Amino acid sequence: MTMHASDMASDGAQCVETAEELSTIAFSFMASKALFAGLHIDLFTELTGEPRTPEELATATGVPVNRIVMLTTALASIGILTWADDRRLQNSPAAENFLSKHSKYDFGDYLRYQIDQQMYPFLLQLNAVMKDDLSDDAIASYRHWMADEEQASVYSESQHAGSLGPGRTLARLVDLSGATSLLDVGGGTGAMTISLCKAYGDLHSTIIDFPNVAEIGWRFVAEAELVDRVRYIPGNAVEVAWPGEQDAILMSYLLSGVPGDAVATLLEKAFAALAPGGKLLIHDFMVEEDRSGPALAALWQLQHMAFTPEARSLSVGWLIAKGREIGFETDGGQNLIPAMTKLVVLEKPA
Repeated sequence: MTMHASDMASDGAQCVETAEELSTIAFSFMASKALFAGLHIDLFTELTGEPRTPEELATATGVPVNRIVMLTTALASIGILTWADDRRLQNSPAAENFLSKHSKYDFGDYLRYQIDQQMYPFLLQLNAVMKDDLSDDAIASYRHWMADEEQASVYSESQHAGSLGPGRTLARLVDLSGATSLLDVGGGTGAMTISLCKAYGDLHSTIIDFPNVAEIGWRFVAEAELVDRVRYIPGNAVEVAWPGEQDAILMSYLLSGVPGDAVATLLEKAFAALAPGGKLLIHDFMVEEDRSGPALAALWQLQHMAFTPEARSLSVGWLIAKGREIGFETDGGQNLIPAMTKLVVLEKPA
């Protein structure tokens, strides 16, 4: 069989394109690290509102100009920074709105601390997790992680910043106008609770989370002026007793971070703790039923498996089926953070 030159050129171009795609995926961690490095030196905050030269940024951040040039070139190449003219750099709209400390919607601390300093190191043990080569005490589960006061502080404070926006979205997507009691299971520092309580004036919330997290959460609850409407039950949500007759129960980012056999246990506890007609709100990373994506949800699930090897890959269909086995009713799920998280509402029959 003879291959013509045109065919060979076409196949070669296709191979190059495929190689470029693979390289982009393989080296995307470099782009992430460039973003984190910019956050650690407050680069995006220094660029808020006005373009600046690399020399000006070097002076403002205390970083040698050659390193600023190298970093800003990388950030401009991936679209996080742009060139205002031939000398001055500026934030992209996304960087201006979400990475500057002066922005109302800043979640830079979430990326700077939790993702860079905690989540990335966990991924280093993924190979060993896949082959089951880690001993039980080497696996950094949430239980062990949150027992460390310093790690609990870093995780919880950064997660709070990352959950306020989704909390506001959740308050718009669900109707809790008739609810007076909410149980926020694994509610962390209360970002979701705070958003829901601000949206529904009659709502009172009980948050279950580890003791170190609860201590941090009280500060955020106090700052939100909700100390008379929020209380904590310090402990492991799988083990502690839950208050009953709840109008609503929230599990946000909880089920993807526990061993798979604990998921059904948590759903059963929720069913028992709800009042008739009560709603269970499940917000988490969920993939499609055919496992084709979305990529962000699938990658987050993989990341969770790095420190919870027995974690389950969640989907809307599986949760609905499991909920119905227990006795819940539901109309389905919907997107909360586009291409990453979904919301499933299960209702206990009245």
